[in-house]
Amino acid sequence: MSVRAKKHLGQHFLTDENIAKDIVDGLTRTGYKTIVEVGPGMGVLTKYLLQTDSKLFLAEIDEESITYLRKNYSQLGESSFIGDFLKTDFSFADDSQTAIIGNFPYNISSQILFKIIDHHRIIPEMVGMFQKEVAERTAAVPRTKSYGILSVLVQAYYDVEYLFTVHENVFNPPPKVKSGVIRLTRNLKDGLEGNEEIFKQIVKAGFNQRRKKLSNALKTLDIPEALQDHGFMDQRAEELSVADFIAFAQIWKSHK
Repeated sequence: MSVRAKKHLGQHFLTDENIAKDIVDGLTRTGYKTIVEVGPGMGVLTKYLLQTDSKLFLAEIDEESITYLRKNYSQLGESSFIGDFLKTDFSFADDSQTAIIGNFPYNISSQILFKIIDHHRIIPEMVGMFQKEVAERTAAVPRTKSYGILSVLVQAYYDVEYLFTVHENVFNPPPKVKSGVIRLTRNLKDGLEGNEEIFKQIVKAGFNQRRKKLSNALKTLDIPEALQDHGFMDQRAEELSVADFIAFAQIWKSHK
């Protein structure tokens, strides 16, 4: 029995065992109480994750995949399956530190990253495969074309490492693009606490009009008078580092 890849679920099943091992080995430490694998498909990563001492949870919505995994991996119990990752409240994790791993469905990959950000306090690490463009955007640095909202919001909470590129021909069916594997390691940068909402608003407004200076791009946010002549206002969003955005949000909040 095998599982039929479903286009509407963004499924492309990894077939290369060496790459599967490399992804699992991308987790920098063992000993996590819980690991969540997103989109396990036919278990190419699952088999190696079951060899760890962590309790494994599988976020999968494809009933055919779930049936296959139950049949082929007897260690998995009913409570191993948590359904839609984007809808989970992580109550199963019991507030323990939880690693996230997966060959992520490309059609929801950005949403997965934002979900991880929302739960950064219990997720110290993630290793995942994305469409190469998304992986590059997540890891991008200032003053590059790929640097944008995704880069800044993720890097405010995590250090991002681009680990390696994966060719199309190691999937069934092959995607039309190359893939990239990245690792997120929580960094808990200073200055975000209490300023997260305005930080996100500034980042999104700045990059939504990325060709404009922030003095124009941020007009919809009712800029505090004390910041009208701030040096950042004469720059474009792509010129600011993550630390710059955090500092700017701190100043902004103090003048509201």
